[in-house]
Amino acid sequence: MKETWHFYKKTLILVFKGSKIYYAWCFFLLAIIIVGFVFYWKQHEMGLIETNMTDQVSWGLYIANFTYLVGMAAAAVLLVIPAYIYQFKPIKEIVVLGELFAASSIIMAILFVMVDLGRLDRFWHMLPLIGTMNFPASLLAWDVLALNGYLFLNIFIPVYLLVKFYYRKEPNWKFILPFILLSIPWAVGIHTVTAFLYNGLPARPFWNASILAPRFLASAFCSGPAIIIVIFQIIRKVSAIHLEDKALFKIAELIAYAMFLNLFLLGAEIFKEYYSNTVHIASFKYLFEGLREHTVLVPWIWAAMTMNVIAFFLFLIPTTRKRLSTLNLGCLLIIVGVWIEKGPGFIIPGFVPDPLGEIHEYVPNLLEYMVSFGIWATGFLIFTLLMKVAIPIETGEFSHTGYEKTGKGGIV
Repeated sequence: MKETWHFYKKTLILVFKGSKIYYAWCFFLLAIIIVGFVFYWKQHEMGLIETNMTDQVSWGLYIANFTYLVGMAAAAVLLVIPAYIYQFKPIKEIVVLGELFAASSIIMAILFVMVDLGRLDRFWHMLPLIGTMNFPASLLAWDVLALNGYLFLNIFIPVYLLVKFYYRKEPNWKFILPFILLSIPWAVGIHTVTAFLYNGLPARPFWNASILAPRFLASAFCSGPAIIIVIFQIIRKVSAIHLEDKALFKIAELIAYAMFLNLFLLGAEIFKEYYSNTVHIASFKYLFEGLREHTVLVPWIWAAMTMNVIAFFLFLIPTTRKRLSTLNLGCLLIIVGVWIEKGPGFIIPGFVPDPLGEIHEYVPNLLEYMVSFGIWATGFLIFTLLMKVAIPIETGEFSHTGYEKTGKGGIV
């Protein structure tokens, strides 16, 4: 415990030291966070009436981002399995950074749920002993436990390893390995429970599909690793961390398999709806064709499908997958395409048409955008500060012995 406390004191000093670019990036994120908080405070005072959500479309941009971010967090398992189970050295060297990325994603996901409550005083229902979570009957209660449990694992595991690396000690693998192994099914579980929140609603036929959980997991294993590939290349350019292209190409290969599964499952859903052509096809038609003059989502979903298909072929062909220019293009296409498909392209059609057959189109307003930007900036700031500590430890620049010798934590 004494060693851990010493570690925290030294890291606190470290995060306040950096280059001008580091300070500029942090202040830029802080500015977005402050603006987002100002807009959120207006929502907190007036309620969700300040958003464009209504009784007919009660979930919007916030829950779309929440769903997407849960998938980003779950995608860390694609680093954990090859690193710890198969001992793939290029990925093992960066797996701790991936776990911290998952922790940052989960924090953002939880924040999106909190702002979607409208006011923070409603949060007391989720507090043990104080509120009533309705566990185990409520799937929302299961989701709260799953997200917080996964957040704990993705903070505890990397922090434990980083403390050991800081003191140049060998980790006690008999102690930490069970937590690592537990994080693998837990990663699957967080997105499975999220899928159950939707397909457990029989009154919403657009979501009421048994393949929703595997669809969520397949899309998660596309978008999350795609963001990781882009971020890790940035980290490689601005730090001394050693990151082999072999690690990026292996992650890209896994994305190709996941993208095929994602497109296949989506195609199976489209076939089922259009071939059966029941009354429940209305939501699918609203998304892909539009209903009468209501076509706001149609260009977005077709753009997303185009991006996903192009990205799939870029990752499927070894020559384009192993060329950084086309690899990065494919990553950007997946990040945007899956966000559209899994975010607004999934959430909004579930409410259209409403149970009375009426169509209420939803488009986020400025307040929702600014609050969302503020949460994304919060996640990026948290991840930046975590990287400010983790990367020097991984490279050996910041260690207990280095700090004692230089008085600066080994950072020159």
